[in-house]
Amino acid sequence: MTDPSWEALSQQAVAAAGAVYFLAMLSHLVEWSLLRKVPASAEVARVSAGAGGDLALDEPGSSGTDETHERRVLMAGRLGLLLTWLGAGVHLVALASRGMAADPNRVPWGNMYEFTLSGTFVVAALYLATRRRFALGWMAPIVVSTVLVLLMVAEIWLYAPVSPLTEALNSPWLVIHVVSAVIATGAFTLGGITSVLYLLKERATAKHPERTTGYLARVPAPAVLDRVSYRMHAFGFPVWTFAVLITGPIWAHEAWASYWNWDPKEVWAFITWVVYAAYLHARSTAGFKGRNAAIIALIGLATLWFNFIGINFFSSSSQHSYADASSAVASPLD
Repeated sequence: MTDPSWEALSQQAVAAAGAVYFLAMLSHLVEWSLLRKVPASAEVARVSAGAGGDLALDEPGSSGTDETHERRVLMAGRLGLLLTWLGAGVHLVALASRGMAADPNRVPWGNMYEFTLSGTFVVAALYLATRRRFALGWMAPIVVSTVLVLLMVAEIWLYAPVSPLTEALNSPWLVIHVVSAVIATGAFTLGGITSVLYLLKERATAKHPERTTGYLARVPAPAVLDRVSYRMHAFGFPVWTFAVLITGPIWAHEAWASYWNWDPKEVWAFITWVVYAAYLHARSTAGFKGRNAAIIALIGLATLWFNFIGINFFSSSSQHSYADASSAVASPLD
């Protein structure tokens, strides 16, 4: 295949992945809509928060609903999961073909558009990899919606044609640095989603402690959400530390002969590191849990995504201007 053919395949795969994610989102919304008629019994809550990770019902008919209705719920949930897996697979094809479209072939992390494609893929992949381990079936509609929205943002505002890597980016540190940054971004995003759900669940529980129907009734207890959020952030933080404080400075020194340049992206990456360090330190030393911890986690998430996207639109002095799709200058990522 020629380079233009690979690029066309990448664009088609992105569009196809978006369509499949959209169908997955609809399937999960149908699932949760149907679940509004099914009380979240103690057994359902136990199973949905257990090791299996899938939303589950009691024995057909035991919750007061008919067997046909419960089968529709299960079918919608399984279809949504299948479509999410399919969407992630097509998403991976889009990334691989994007790299193959360049001459010479390269990793698909040369600009902000490609980084956003990679980051959204990691969010979906991490969710699928951990949904059974941490019982994250309840997170499905929000994860799929988040990935879909970010893909739309990338296509509408961040798209850039395939081009060769500039000299500064053409380094082995591109792979090491960006892989760690993307993985940490995916983990922090999932942790942030869980923190949002924690705040919503806590508020709903306080106002309607006896409610047994609806989406939030099937989201795990606030203590479970708090624990899942902590685990996601505890995983992402050392990876982010490796990306920001180790590989980033090494690559900067290789490209610019300086480990630190007070570039806006470097500063905001460090601010993100400080916020998450404060979050984890407070939890481990002062028992800082619950609402306050969730708020700090969301502040960290805001600084994270502002660093990756916002800096490109609000700063004209960043040496990391490669990330702006309209810029022709390239520099290492932090």
